[in-house]
Amino acid sequence: MAMKCENCGKGIMYGHNVSHSKRRTRRIFKPNLHKAKVVVGGISKRMKLCSKCLRLLKGKSTRDIKKRELTEKISSAEAQPSVAAV
Repeated sequence: MAMKCENCGKGIMYGHNVSHSKRRTRRIFKPNLHKAKVVVGGISKRMKLCSKCLRLLKGKSTRDIKKRELTEKISSAEAQPSVAAV
């Protein structure tokens, strides 16, 4: 099995450990994968997903929360009638 997210394709990345004296040694950055049951087209599947994709599926992503708050602010501002000076 490859270390890849089955949703976004995030996989292993390569880089360097850099010491204080700037010596470089090879290292690997692995994705944070979890096995999860996901319903796709009415069928339950077990998939390997990265934590970012899991958060998006569960609706707990900070991006989604911020976007939801902005839309609520805009809709509440439109719903309130403006008061005109008489």
